Amino acid sequence: MNSNAFAMSLALSGLLMPGCAKSERVGPAGAERAGAGEKAAAPPGPAAVAERYALTGVVVSADGAKKILVVQHDEIKGYMPAMTMEFVVSAGDAAVAKPGQRIRAEMVPSKDGDFRLEKIWPDEKSAADAVAAGALKLRQDTFTRGKNAYREVGEAIPEFSLYDQEGRVVQSGRFRGKSVMINFIFTRCPVATMCPASTTKMLAAQSQAAAAGVKGIEFVSITLEPGYDTPGVLKEYAVARGIDTANFSLLTGPDAAVRDLLTQFGVIAELKGDLIQHTLTTLLIGEDGKIVHRADGSAWEPKDFVARMRK
Repeated sequence: MNSNAFAMSLALSGLLMPGCAKSERVGPAGAERAGAGEKAAAPPGPAAVAERYALTGVVVSADGAKKILVVQHDEIKGYMPAMTMEFVVSAGDAAVAKPGQRIRAEMVPSKDGDFRLEKIWPDEKSAADAVAAGALKLRQDTFTRGKNAYREVGEAIPEFSLYDQEGRVVQSGRFRGKSVMINFIFTRCPVATMCPASTTKMLAAQSQAAAAGVKGIEFVSITLEPGYDTPGVLKEYAVARGIDTANFSLLTGPDAAVRDLLTQFGVIAELKGDLIQHTLTTLLIGEDGKIVHRADGSAWEPKDFVARMRK
């Protein structure tokens, strides 16, 4: 597809792309509200808003069975001095957390006296610096390319640095010398024919590639909703769907970095009210880092991608 044709497809996609509502459903059918921290219309009538406090600290221990983290946290100014205490977390966050790891999160007090941590991110300086530097470089690259930001088949993919479902930094250079199959999803997408179907097809491609004896292949899903899809959320998503993460990574990171990747890969994702309207794109990247094949929409077959992978 040339640049002019792609520009036309973007114009048309504004009319065609479906809206994926987030999974927290309230009110009448079809009206779905954003989760905590997301912009959404206020529900009718008075509603209590949970207090949220920015927290930083170091993980002391993690209990996956009880979904408890013990964290030695820094002072929360105006609310709580520095101390070591227990926090309730999700199963994914408990699985990802490692003793000695520095984190940042949002603390939510409950009426029962418990404290919950949400939106947990790695906060080690070296990792954060690597991801921030990658985001800046990607922003500069997108700006420099301007109207030619979209990467055609045959072009090299942009460099990036993101976090995976274990909270590890993943840089695009890690895939050098390998083939990579990439798609774009978000974990709260409830429309069966959109993200869930795309994940199912990626898993089928992974299975078929293994059966065909394909070597040096990686599978990557990049979130469309990085503000919600933290490493812990992606971890829980992978476990719930039985994803073999030996060669399958789910990636998230700074919103600006993800937006620039979407721009360069020609993926549209817009938050409209309570809906994320987005297109579907699946890519195959060759060992030289160039785009080999692209499928837009959901009418592609895993076997077509596997046939193009190096045996």
